[in-house]
Amino acid sequence: QVQLVESGGGLVQAGGSLRLSCAASGRTFSSRGVGWFRQAAGKEREFVGTINWSGGITYYAESVKGRFTISRDNAKNTVSPQMNSLKPEDTAVYYCAARGDYGGEYYSASAYGYWGRGTQVTVSS
Repeated sequence: QVQLVESGGGLVQAGGSLRLSCAASGRTFSSRGVGWFRQAAGKEREFVGTINWSGGITYYAESVKGRFTISRDNAKNTVSPQMNSLKPEDTAVYYCAARGDYGGEYYSASAYGYWGRGTQVTVSS
């Protein structure tokens, strides 16, 4: 089992930065890829980015590429997206998720078997 808790959300002005964190428990966390998704009010959950188990491979949605950077520290069981140049359209609840055991595309929510409860990010214009 893997349990995930997000933190670091808050209110920031457009152009500002936030660093989220996902703290994990569970022996298998360090061997799993971790994804970040977000869901804005009234919209479907969407893929933001992902990092593989070692931290050596990352993929990002086009909407955040060049602005967000995901890193991980397996010694501390944490994964952190650094979010820069934030825009009002980045406002959403952000979720971290660890890969499940049955494969799937990295950008698909169904590939992730463990989810946190989310943290709210609000970007004011």
